[in-house]
Order: sequence, then C-alpha cells, then structure tokens
Amino acid sequence: MAGEGAFERDRTYLTSRVTADGRDGWPVEPGRYRLVIARACPWANRAAIVRRLMGLEGVLSLGVAGPLHDERSWSFHLDPGGRDPVLGIERLREAFERREPGYPNGVTVPTIVDVPSGQAVTNDFERITLDLGSQWRAHQREGAPDLYPERWRDEIDEVADAVYRDVNDGVYQCGFARGQEAYDEAYARLWGRLDRLEERLRGRRYLVGDRITEADVRLFPTLVRFDAVYHGHFKCNRQKLTELPALWGYARDLFQTPGFGDTIDFAQIKAHYYVVHHDINPTGIVPRGPDPRGWLSPHGREALGGRPFGEGTPPGPPPAAEAVPPLVWPLGRRAAGGPTAGRRFRVGARQSRSRRSSSVTVGATGGTTIRRRRRMLV
Repeated sequence: MAGEGAFERDRTYLTSRVTADGRDGWPVEPGRYRLVIARACPWANRAAIVRRLMGLEGVLSLGVAGPLHDERSWSFHLDPGGRDPVLGIERLREAFERREPGYPNGVTVPTIVDVPSGQAVTNDFERITLDLGSQWRAHQREGAPDLYPERWRDEIDEVADAVYRDVNDGVYQCGFARGQEAYDEAYARLWGRLDRLEERLRGRRYLVGDRITEADVRLFPTLVRFDAVYHGHFKCNRQKLTELPALWGYARDLFQTPGFGDTIDFAQIKAHYYVVHHDINPTGIVPRGPDPRGWLSPHGREALGGRPFGEGTPPGPPPAAEAVPPLVWPLGRRAAGGPTAGRRFRVGARQSRSRRSSSVTVGATGGTTIRRRRRMLV
C-alpha cells in the first residue's frame, strides 16, 4: 500500500485508435494525421522513436510542442508565431476541445491529431507505439523492424509492465511524492528494479530476445533522462546511470542506434523539468551539466551478439526539419569545426518573493525568443 502523499498518475486518455480497418472511425490514411510530441517528454519520446524506426515520416507528420507549458497545456512556442504550422493552433488543448468541448482530463503528449477536423484522436501512449508498429504496416519503410514479435510478446509485456510501474513511473513517484514514506517506498521500488535490470543486462544485449523490442523502447527514454534530470531533480540519487556498468553500456548502445539518440534534445529536456516544475525547483535555475558527450563513447556491447533490427535494417537519417542539436559542450555553443546546437530561447522568470526579474538561457532547437513568468508554470 502506498504511503501517504504518494503520486498517482492520471491515466484517463482518449482511447480511440487509428487502425487499418478504421474500426473506431479513424482509418489509417497517409497525410491525414499529425503526431504531436514534445522533445522533453519521455512518453512522447517513445512514439518519436517508433515513428523513426518504422519510417513513417512521409505519411505521419510530426508536430513538436516546446518544452514549456502552463496549466492550459503544452504549447507550440518554438514554432513561428507560436502556432503549429499544420494545425494552426497555439496550444494542444485546442485539439482536445475540438474533439470534446470542455474536455475535463489531462492534455498529454504524445497525441495523434486528425488534421482535417483538428480533433485529437488519441493520447494513449502505450497503444500509439503498438499501433504504429502494426496498424501502419502498409506504409512502413522496407526493412522496418518488428518490435513486438509474436513469439516474445508475453515476455515483452511482463518486462515492459515492470519497467513502467517501477522505473518509467517510478521516477515520478519519487519526484512528486508529498510524504517521506511515499518517497521511500517509491525509491526502494525504483532501485530494486534498476538492480534487477542491471543484472539482466550483464549477459544480454537487449531486454527480450536478440534484438530491440517494445520493451527497450519503453526503458530507454527514462534512462536517457536519468542523470540529467531524475538523479537530482527527482531525488533518485543512490547512483548515477554512469555508475551502473550494464545499464550505462546498454543505454549508450541504444543512443548510438539510429532512431534513438537522434530523437534526444537534452536542452529541451532540462528546460522542461527544471523550469516547469516550480514546486520542486522554485528558482527555475537550469543546471549546466552533465556533459552529454559520454553518450557517444564506445560501449562494447556488440560482443554480446544480437542484431539491433533483427531481419530488418536501420532507418535513414531524420528529415532536416526534425534533426536535433548535436552533442556539443557546453550546450548551445559551437563545437570545434562543427555546427551550432541550434537557436537559443530565453525563459523569463519572476522571483516568487521579490519584484526583481531573472532569466535563464538554455539551448533549444528552432523557434523564437520567448518569455514566460514562472508563476504561470506548473
């Protein structure tokens, strides 16, 4: 039984599905839908990865909400004019309101939006990735991997469920706990599971079978954010990921696999957590570290065997418009002989007990200079 003050995630989603047969009234059609993500969000990161691995860029467009939001929902503050260029909306909530006026539940990413009507179709993050791998099969690239092979589904489900409960959601249960007992319980579950995963991955390259599966797609977004955010910001600080040899090698292996690391923008990740979570980080200061270049260091896990994509092939490079900044250090500066880390945005912040204003500047992709009062952030 969870201790007093335990965090409980609201999992009330729009559960309509976009399917090949259109059983829910939303048939798969190239160009009809837009997948809205935020680079900051781990749940949306999964959908971005699967879309890349399946090669759906040409049939399912991508909308990217910025890293900041307030109580009204994710916004497109990095897009010109502060509007999504395809949907024409400033905030994702508008798509939910078009589907259900007065929509009462959480507005989350990822969300698939029907472009002609502007209505949100689904924000069920678990179902979205499974359907991109199955219902969109007729439009996938040649060589797209099978992330949910029939022969391993029971094991994938078992591992993925444990990863969700104790790790993906576990870091949030630590970070948003409102009581010592609740935090202690979540912390114990998180590290108990990470220890078991460390042991599991010492002798095998991937979580299930000899290739990347849905289970790996679900674990990676939490691991890639661990040292940058969860270790300190969410008080998950027994060890850093870099101090866990098998998990750190495994995470680097995936990061260096096409479709994974090329979806990661560390600057947006840090901007979201450290600025939006004002109750946890009231100063709004975004830490400079850690240095992300270690993600490109050799991992040596090829020696464990396996083929990342099974009988499939790696995806090509992402479209130029979807490219994330390279791993340079410090973030936002030009690497020697390399490109910049993209434009910069400024987040205005007001001291909670003073009339003085302050701001923090972090690197980000695209967009325009923006200012947000910290008191508006949640």
